[in-house]
Amino acid sequence: MENEKVAELKALLSQPKKTVIIPHRNPDGDAIGSTLALQQYLKQEGHDATVVAPNDFPDFLKWMPGVNEMVLFTEDNEKAKQLIANADLIFTLDFNHFSRTGNDMQEVLDKTDTTYVMIDHHQAPADYAKFTYSDTSISSTCQMVYHFLEMLDDTHKVTKEIATCLYVGIMTDTGSFRFASTTSTTHRVIANLIDKGADNSRIHQKVYDTNSTNRIQLLGVALSNMKVLPELKTAYITISQEELDTHQFKKGDTEGFVNYSLSIKGIIFAAIFIENKQDRIVKISLRSKGDFDVNQFAREHFEGGGHINAAGGKSDLSLNETTTSFERILNNYKNELEHGEE
Repeated sequence: MENEKVAELKALLSQPKKTVIIPHRNPDGDAIGSTLALQQYLKQEGHDATVVAPNDFPDFLKWMPGVNEMVLFTEDNEKAKQLIANADLIFTLDFNHFSRTGNDMQEVLDKTDTTYVMIDHHQAPADYAKFTYSDTSISSTCQMVYHFLEMLDDTHKVTKEIATCLYVGIMTDTGSFRFASTTSTTHRVIANLIDKGADNSRIHQKVYDTNSTNRIQLLGVALSNMKVLPELKTAYITISQEELDTHQFKKGDTEGFVNYSLSIKGIIFAAIFIENKQDRIVKISLRSKGDFDVNQFAREHFEGGGHINAAGGKSDLSLNETTTSFERILNNYKNELEHGEE
């Protein structure tokens, strides 16, 4: 964000404002962590700040500081709409287009004439925000929120609770600090958050070590469904609606499953296809190593997007038709995949 814009936003925040902070639909650790951290900072500064999430999120994130104050658009619709309508400032975090909030919430945001602030690290940001902090090179929106506080000269106001929320988002969006987006700056930010009180060991346990029996059994099903295409350095997993129902699927249960395919020696492209009969779609997550661009792949073929090495999309075809189409599309990338490096 340009210095002039930072100064203008800082002046706006010098007086109490009614603020709303919004993550994307189906929010993950980075979306929840960044919004809760920013909310707590704004409340410290005397602002009326509320996180309005488009819908529910996984149980393994529901221990986080401030989570009980969140408003869900799907469950408390009238209150959410009222908060948005009355907001002097709306922060949108971890997404850069209103469509990422879902059709119903997008319609409300499109009609809301207020000042928007975007903080996001995905490609191709829309132009709805007066204040845009966009940087695709940064590991996570939580890291960006920390840098945003640096811009405001306010990192000394980071509390243990804020540090905890930011740590969660950075940890989850970097794959526990193993993805290429993890830089020396990322580690310096993490060190500062630990110094501020983030308990790294406890946070890891809360997020990753709370598996249910059903989730572990569902993982077994997913791995047994895995198909490996060694000639294309690709592996993918399918999970049907029936398999989800059999194992009493809860939101977040398939988080990280796609990474098992990517962990196979020689594989540089991994995907998971999850049937969702309620929405009549197949949800898709894509991961890659090296230079294979899954963001572009998702945009071109599955109405999605994301980052170079992590993206998502969807298909309106059946599960079998989707995977058949996926394998057919892969042949167009045969040379790129054959010569890709881990």
